[in-house]
Amino acid sequence: MGEPDLPAVAGPLYALPLTEFVAARAAAAKGVLAAGPATDELRSLAAAVRSLAKPSLAAWAVNMLAAHHPAILQELASLGASMRAAQSAMDAAGLRSLGQQRRRLLASALETVRTVTEQQGRRISGPAAAEVEQTLRALTADQGAADAVRSGLLLRSLTADGLDAVDLLGALAVPGSPAAGRESGRPAGQPLLRAVQPAPRAHAPAARERAAAGLKAAEQAARAAAQTADHRGQDHADAAARVTRLADEVRTLQEALTRTADELKQARKEHALAEAEAARSMRAAGLARRQEVLATERVLRLGNTPEQ
Repeated sequence: MGEPDLPAVAGPLYALPLTEFVAARAAAAKGVLAAGPATDELRSLAAAVRSLAKPSLAAWAVNMLAAHHPAILQELASLGASMRAAQSAMDAAGLRSLGQQRRRLLASALETVRTVTEQQGRRISGPAAAEVEQTLRALTADQGAADAVRSGLLLRSLTADGLDAVDLLGALAVPGSPAAGRESGRPAGQPLLRAVQPAPRAHAPAARERAAAGLKAAEQAARAAAQTADHRGQDHADAAARVTRLADEVRTLQEALTRTADELKQARKEHALAEAEAARSMRAAGLARRQEVLATERVLRLGNTPEQ
């Protein structure tokens, strides 16, 4: 049985709940030393294990996706490859369709992240959720980022600007563990737009700088527009859900109002009937009282009249 290596030891550590990482790292380092005679290699490996950095909250959340739902990352990576192929072919319609598909997949992936991290004892929201989303976007924009995310060894979140390769410096617990540049036809680490665009003709430096600045501005505007569209889409979904909920409440209240109105109508009928019965009873009681008085008077008269 061969000696353990750093990726083999690190992988299970970064798949653990975040609160268990530090204790598990110390136990793993001891386990390395207990794996065999205390060779220089094992001592070096144990030291490397002890030096493994704890991931950020957002990076840990993405690692949980890699550990528990790798098929989601595979689907996003495949979609990213399709988007780059469409970019290379200048297929604008295809890019629009793929962009819509990416928004749906990202929304679904974020929901899965929230679920799996809650199951592991942490809630992801706010800035951490935004970092998770930008990391998943970077996955679709760059093959190196896709390999890094799918390794499950992220230490920090990733960002992509569409111009340069995603910066992976300090992003992985074990640098170089994911295979780089596996995408057919694209050199490792080559920026997306530089890889897919035809080689430009030589221009003067100033013209190239202006063109690059214009391209960067256009990319930033496109990203901002996409983010705004995502937010507006979420606002629309939230508003639609609220309208549905309120409409259901209105229907429930209308049904309750109808039932109450019917009950009130019936109660009024019963009240009118009871009132009429009470009036008749009072008249009958009055008549009986008058008859009682007349009878009393007659008895008195008869008692005062001398017998003949």
